[in-house]
Amino acid sequence: MMLDQALVRRLREEVADILARQRRDDAASGLPPMSAEDERQFARAVISRVLDAHARGEIASARTPPTPAEEEEIAAGIHAALYGVGRLQPLLDDPQIENIDINGFDQVFVQFADGREERGLPIADSDDELVELVQVLGAYSGLTSRSFDSANPQLDLRLPDGSRLSAVMDVCSRPAISVRRSRLSRVHLDDLVRFGSLTPDVAGFLSAAVMARKNIMIAGATNAGKTTLLRALANEIPPHERLITVERALELGLGEFPDLHPNVVSFEERLPNSEGLGAITMAELVRRSLRMNPNRVIVGEVLGDEIVTMLNAMSQGNDGSLSTIHANSSIEVFNRISTYAIQSAERLPVDATMMLIAGAIDFVVFVQKHNDYHEGGRLRRYVASIREVNGVDGRVLSSEIFAPGPDGVATAAAPISCIDELAAVGYTQSFADARSM
Repeated sequence: MMLDQALVRRLREEVADILARQRRDDAASGLPPMSAEDERQFARAVISRVLDAHARGEIASARTPPTPAEEEEIAAGIHAALYGVGRLQPLLDDPQIENIDINGFDQVFVQFADGREERGLPIADSDDELVELVQVLGAYSGLTSRSFDSANPQLDLRLPDGSRLSAVMDVCSRPAISVRRSRLSRVHLDDLVRFGSLTPDVAGFLSAAVMARKNIMIAGATNAGKTTLLRALANEIPPHERLITVERALELGLGEFPDLHPNVVSFEERLPNSEGLGAITMAELVRRSLRMNPNRVIVGEVLGDEIVTMLNAMSQGNDGSLSTIHANSSIEVFNRISTYAIQSAERLPVDATMMLIAGAIDFVVFVQKHNDYHEGGRLRRYVASIREVNGVDGRVLSSEIFAPGPDGVATAAAPISCIDELAAVGYTQSFADARSM
């Protein structure tokens, strides 16, 4: 059967609430905490009770309750959602850990928020057990089951805590996993100002750009903080707007905060099954999103031919769209987009791509990562450059309105062409810290 992942998530939350309440009651009574195995046994009993209650509710509503076989599948899904991360859990519980790289079950490398890197304990007893762990996660963590085997040796998914997992097997000597932690999910621009990632003036500008419905592309290297900034910008969008997010693997989690975003639909790319059928690509999902009455479309990460569809969407009235892309500078973004576009199904030539970019993107925000831990400092992530797209003349014409200051953080550097639109939502450009006009 096709497992109802929404039902699994809802029932898992019920079970998790009961477990948490039991832990609190035990602590209040002075009882020692349950061992890991005792808690799992207790969880199985709770899962059984919750499933019985669900079946009675279905019968009372004149619906067909799950069959015994279906109940077993649902119970396995709930248990996997609760405990499927196995020995990864202690690492995920540490708020200071940002990245976990696993090159085989016993080669574990952990990177902390301050830039430190340490060797971790094995998370399985063999490579086969490591593969089984990923298979369980792939079966239950996404909107649909995702295989991880010789026929499907690559897997990307979102863990229950919001972390991003990428796994590979058979194309490397040992199974390899990378886990990107999502330490800042409910993040705002004020938080990034407090962390030193951007100045108050840049924060004010970005907030105004979102409110003025400008299309913004966030660029940067891997692990530079693109997704965190994207979340912060999304959290500037008024709550009454309907958002459609499109991602390869669910990561943004904007719908998890109904006070900020009560009306969110999250699309996740679907991979082909073992017969090579059933795939739904990012480009198809972007097209579908335009038919779902969105106020804004947010594409988590552009990595391929969905770029043409997304740019078309941005230039056809879907103002206020947000996305991220890998690039080494703000100016290099235009060449990166052209590379993706010429490889797409449309085979868009460079001159046509440049015209499309000029009509679709208003601002490119470049985020920089600098690890000066070995110099006695820390890992820094900050907005280093913001570029405004001004038009096209054989190539995209742009101006760097915020450029790197003495400490690398972007400061005002040039006038903003659309300042009147930003002023209409309360922004006033300041050149107090500008290096030049």
